[in-house]
Amino acid sequence: MGVDGSAGEIDKSGYHLFNPVPPEAMRPLVTDRPSLTEGPYTVDPGHFQIESDITTWTVDRDAEIGRSESSKFASVNLKTGLLPSLDFHVIVDSYVRTRAEPPSPGVMSTGSGLGDITLRFKKNFWGNDSGSTAFGMIPFVKVPTAADGVGNGAVEGGLLLPLAARLPGGFDLGVQTRLDCLRGTERPGHYLASYNSVVLGHSIFGPLSGYVEFFTFHPFESGSDWQGLVDCGITWLLDENLQLDAGCNFGVTRSAPEYNPFLGISVRF
Repeated sequence: MGVDGSAGEIDKSGYHLFNPVPPEAMRPLVTDRPSLTEGPYTVDPGHFQIESDITTWTVDRDAEIGRSESSKFASVNLKTGLLPSLDFHVIVDSYVRTRAEPPSPGVMSTGSGLGDITLRFKKNFWGNDSGSTAFGMIPFVKVPTAADGVGNGAVEGGLLLPLAARLPGGFDLGVQTRLDCLRGTERPGHYLASYNSVVLGHSIFGPLSGYVEFFTFHPFESGSDWQGLVDCGITWLLDENLQLDAGCNFGVTRSAPEYNPFLGISVRF
């Protein structure tokens, strides 16, 4: 979740997309996945990072609505370091499959195909290379490229504010507030929704680390309930530029999805 400050004495102000930071001056690999709480750290300028779901599966059951499932395969976040404290992300849901079954015998609806594309910038304000805390800002916009039955066909956007801190005992803390402008489901127009989360991580042994997280979603739309999830996962750092992860998010409120297991990979070059 954090950096160790080993690159803190190196002046990176002269580096940019077309003048990459040399490998020996790069900060340790830090990813925005697998937790839902993202980080304030940017990709070093002139370098690229791919963070991808190998697969993820979400299941939700409701006595009134029925059962719904969605699966994603090879959803990727493509990152490019532009400046020492600024990078750019393109998030592509490469293949999405959805299925919804009514609570009583009826017509089952399905959908599959390309999902939406999200464009983001991340700005780090402090702590990118050294220090016990770091803070950043991630504005984004979602482009409705999803196939019929997969997305809602609306342009949406928002802002994330991630904060990270190193705690005594080798623990890493992440806190995030997010505000989205989403298309309404009950009436025309858009409404605001907030996401808030806190995650605590720690090394288990060697390159293996784990985390636990509490995540909430509050839609400011009439008739919508807040959602709460408790999440856990592990990361395995295979080398300085390659990481695997796995975990599961569990809904703890009635309106939240029941469970969401996932497997992912991140690589930097």
